[in-house]
Parts: sequence; structure tokens; C-alpha cells
Amino acid sequence: MGNGPEMKFSAPPDAHGHAGVLTPEDAFVAAANTCVMMMFVWATERFKLKLLSYECRTEGTKRIELDRTEIFTRLLFRPVIRIAAAGEAREVIEARTRRAFQAAQKYSLVANSVKSEIVVEPEIIIEE
Repeated sequence: MGNGPEMKFSAPPDAHGHAGVLTPEDAFVAAANTCVMMMFVWATERFKLKLLSYECRTEGTKRIELDRTEIFTRLLFRPVIRIAAAGEAREVIEARTRRAFQAAQKYSLVANSVKSEIVVEPEIIIEE
């Protein structure tokens, strides 16, 4: 696809790279996080939710094989989602928010393209 700014990358410091520079591993996790977030914003519009804010910390877990090859085995998403109640019952809003997040995962190109297990632990805050 090739769009976006140029960025500096390095191997991780433990692989003779430079500290303080993005690694391909950072970019992999960030790409999944960003794609799911963009799809969640889209889903909140489709599900008629009033999104106030969305912050998500995503962590990747990797496994090192005996032959020293590495693979991400899991991506853990911990979104903090703030939704306006807009006069609806909290449980209705929470259920719709969870369905919107499931739709975001379903339609995320990047999340669908990884072999890793994807785990989501959302914190949904409904504000009056």
C-alpha cells in the first residue's frame, strides 16, 4: 500500500539495534492496535454510539523457538472506551459497545492478517 511518513527503524537493542528507535515488532503491534481503533470508530457510528474517547494499550507476546526463530503468539488489547449514555440504559449501551468492538475486530484488515491469538480486555465507561 505504501502510504504514510518515513520513519526510522532499528532492531531491538538486544539484537544489536539502537535504543529509542521503533522496531519492526513495535510497528507490528501498533499496526494491529491502530487498525482496530479505526474500525472501532467506524463501528460506533454504525451502532449509533456516542464515542467520547478511546485509548488502547496493546501488548504483544512472543515465543522464541529452539532454533531461535520468533513468533508473536498473542496480542492483548486493553481499550478504555468512554461512551455517552444519551438517555439509554447502561446495560444496553455496554452490550452495543461490545458488539461494536467485535465488529471492529472482524473488519480489521491487520487483525485478520495475523496468526496470533487476539485477546481483548475492555474497560467500558458510560457517562451520563
